[in-house]
Amino acid sequence: MEKRAIYPGSFDPITNGHLDIIRRAASLFDEVVVAVSKSADKNPLFALNERVSMVELAVSDIKNARVLPFESLLVRFAKELGIRVLVRGLRAVSDFEYELQMGYANESLDPNIETIYLMPTLKYAFISASAVRSIMRHDGRIDHLVPRGVAEYIQTKNAKCS
Repeated sequence: MEKRAIYPGSFDPITNGHLDIIRRAASLFDEVVVAVSKSADKNPLFALNERVSMVELAVSDIKNARVLPFESLLVRFAKELGIRVLVRGLRAVSDFEYELQMGYANESLDPNIETIYLMPTLKYAFISASAVRSIMRHDGRIDHLVPRGVAEYIQTKNAKCS
């Protein structure tokens, strides 16, 4: 039986921290589905199709990772795919309370769902998508915070928007 997991998020944009978690999950599972949520309530900077494209660029060298968008409840999406394991990242203690609540909420919706938590490598622990967005808004350099292809994608997109 194949071991499969979902790593969900808004990935607005995907960061090196996210990619670190994806790589580590890919070493533990036969397949990792990187599930990009619509997240309309978060008012994302990038459209869903742009976020999917950026994640695809970032994981292109990870053979057992695939990228899918979703708009439904995560546990419903997982059930549709026949996946029982959710992977979540924990950067700091502040993430723990929120992630614990989400894990329990997901389990209450589907008792067959398991959530595992991975910590990013220390050098990526400070990176968050919200920090990247803030730096971008102030025309700061982000190429050390996001995967190379993603930095190029964002630069190209910003050049077209100027």
